[in-house]
Amino acid sequence: MNSFKPEFIEKLKRAESIVFFTGAGVSAESGISTFRGTDGIWNRLKPEELANFDAFMRNPERVWEWYQYRKQIIHQSKPNAAHIAIAEFQNYFNDVVVVTQNVDNLHRRAGSKVIYELHGNIERNYCIKCKTEYNQPDLSFPDKKPKCKCGGLIRPDIVWFGEMLPEDQFSASEAAAQRCDIIFVVGTSAVVYPAAQIPLLAKRFGAYLVEINLERTEISSLADCSLLGKAGEIFPDILKEVKQIRSTEKLNRE
Repeated sequence: MNSFKPEFIEKLKRAESIVFFTGAGVSAESGISTFRGTDGIWNRLKPEELANFDAFMRNPERVWEWYQYRKQIIHQSKPNAAHIAIAEFQNYFNDVVVVTQNVDNLHRRAGSKVIYELHGNIERNYCIKCKTEYNQPDLSFPDKKPKCKCGGLIRPDIVWFGEMLPEDQFSASEAAAQRCDIIFVVGTSAVVYPAAQIPLLAKRFGAYLVEINLERTEISSLADCSLLGKAGEIFPDILKEVKQIRSTEKLNRE
């Protein structure tokens, strides 16, 4: 059981709006920290050699093979205790937003409802020609180079190297950051821009910044509260504090 700073507990008591800014460290606790096993066929290849539009156009079969491999790993994984606890915050605060850099859809599977996906979602796909969406979660194309009915190539709905973040997702994330009372920065060093602007924006607008990571990062110096350890162990403890706060409030009203 963690012992939290009194200042943090007081912020939880007063908070109305919460943002969770999550990265790969949260997914790692579900067993998807890497997409290449020790003897994997992708060990010789760098992600940036596959996760860009030019690579896709040069060799769509190879890119799709990689993404089908990733999808299989992700599809077999399950939300961990951190995902589940984050979703449960919705029961105690009116405004709870998840801003994630992850593409694995685990926050949604855990029950979070308001989610902004800055880097896309591996369970979505679309035609590069007519933009028709192909969003079956268990999608497995029989063709190694899947094509739309219009003849265009279908690609994963992932933000690749050199591409812009989805404007609607980023704008909504900025709005959430500007109004939140607490922002949790979880499982990320928050150094990849422009996504890393979100916690900085929240801090600039007066939010209390809580970092949860296995080790200190570049954002630690800006954090009001740094909690080192696994998110799957820390968040259930924070949730217990929240439940206690709400229980005490209820007793005081009666």
